Amino acid sequence: MNIAHYAKTRYTTKAFDPDFTLSPDQLEQIETLLRHSPSSTNSQPWHFFIAGSEEGKARVAKATADGYAFNQAKVLNASHVVVFCTRIALDDAYLQTLLDQEERDGRFAGAEARAGQLKTRSLFADMHRFELRDASHWLEKQVYLAVGTLLLGASALEIDACPIEGFDQRALSEELGLREKGLVASVIVALGRRSDKDFNAKLPKSRLPADAVITRL
Repeated sequence: MNIAHYAKTRYTTKAFDPDFTLSPDQLEQIETLLRHSPSSTNSQPWHFFIAGSEEGKARVAKATADGYAFNQAKVLNASHVVVFCTRIALDDAYLQTLLDQEERDGRFAGAEARAGQLKTRSLFADMHRFELRDASHWLEKQVYLAVGTLLLGASALEIDACPIEGFDQRALSEELGLREKGLVASVIVALGRRSDKDFNAKLPKSRLPADAVITRL
């Protein structure tokens, strides 16, 4: 696989074919990409809502009314939409949940290794909670790593995608009960197949030249 090919050919899809649906295999791979995304100290501070039914997409689309109506058709016509949510806090209970899962997955040779992992992860979590006081920003950075993983992976699966930040966060939070779950909505990604009406598909890709953004030491 030439991964650079997919980086160069993927683009932000502006209009989706409403008659296209992801296959079960494609959807399974999408879920795998999300779950296996990288995060600082393996913190995994996310939750993903995946809407594939008309009812589910309509619920997400409630957040694209009024001032964000330009994004409504993307949500409704996509095959599936993923709502990327960020945990409000990386509290002690969640840190223990992570440790328990890592132990079940065989990552610790013994109690000392488990304690070391907790110490390291707690060091970073506490630094962002108490010293830097930017925990919410730090956690959301990890969620955007998952967004990037999905966008490149979707391209490799020949699935078109559109990341969407233009939506009413309060409306989506109320619709999905996010606050009660300790979550905030960060970004929506629509997935499917481009429509013939997608003007962006016909435009050349534009990026700054390599020498402008890369310094080789």
